Amino acid sequence: MTAPLPLEGCKILITGPAGQIAFPLARALADKNEVWGIARFSDAAQRREVELAGIRTLAIDLGQPDFSGLPSNFTHLLHLAATVQGEDYDGAISVNAEGTGLLLSHCRTVEAALIMSTVSVYRPHPDPCHAYREDDPLGDAMLPGMAAYSVAKIAQESVARYCAREFNIPITIARMGASYGPRGGLPTLVAQTVSQGRPWTTRSDPCPYNPIHDDDLFAQLPSLLAAASTPATIVNWAGDEMVSVQQMAAFAGELLGMPARIEITPAPGAQPGSGVDNARRLAITGPCRVGWRDGLRRVLAQLYPGRAPTKNAPLPPGS
Repeated sequence: MTAPLPLEGCKILITGPAGQIAFPLARALADKNEVWGIARFSDAAQRREVELAGIRTLAIDLGQPDFSGLPSNFTHLLHLAATVQGEDYDGAISVNAEGTGLLLSHCRTVEAALIMSTVSVYRPHPDPCHAYREDDPLGDAMLPGMAAYSVAKIAQESVARYCAREFNIPITIARMGASYGPRGGLPTLVAQTVSQGRPWTTRSDPCPYNPIHDDDLFAQLPSLLAAASTPATIVNWAGDEMVSVQQMAAFAGELLGMPARIEITPAPGAQPGSGVDNARRLAITGPCRVGWRDGLRRVLAQLYPGRAPTKNAPLPPGS
């Protein structure tokens, strides 16, 4: 497998550039590309942070988008923004699905687009350690506090698939697992909860995910864009290792010298786990470069200098 060349000299549009996943990607891409970022930007400080990273910004609400000030001659589109909307199904579909269609219509001349979806589109499987494949049945994951999310993201995927065929846009739909880095993400949040001496609440024992570090997201992005196609390519975007939140918490506790506590609050009918089969992604990108233990240790060393071991320090026993 020959890896595609890094993105250089491109004109890239990124939605939600202040987000946990999008900001590190946008900042890294801005070093050798012209990068634009659109969002509502209700937080002026976040917008300033994005601009200081070399990204040109425009305030656009995908619920009621006005693209009149936005160029359409981008080479690549990274649509990473999303809204959860609680139980507001209509609002979630308007932003996630309709907004995606309007955005792709505006950017229909791009060489490739990556549309971020989620592993929450899969119909719950009773086995918490089931590894969801791209051809598994879709359905409402019934995640607590995110009633509209699965339905809206399935609707988004449908719209993106239509746009790929109608406008002949090469698209990759990437179903995100558990991304993380110093700005956040599930493994980081679990570790931060441990550091504060609080229990992490989850819905099953075990409750597995496939964590993927920011560095791997950036390294794999060119390959995922190169794999964009019409009809759309659909792929799980997650780490190589299936790891439970129980394991994440225990490892963080060992690194920080804190007890790790997990509380189980069952969510009847919900996905008991969110692990995935990565065979399709491995064929596109090759393996991850950052193992979950090394990645989480690096994150904690950044967030808690002096409390967590550095890269060269020995791992705790049993890790």
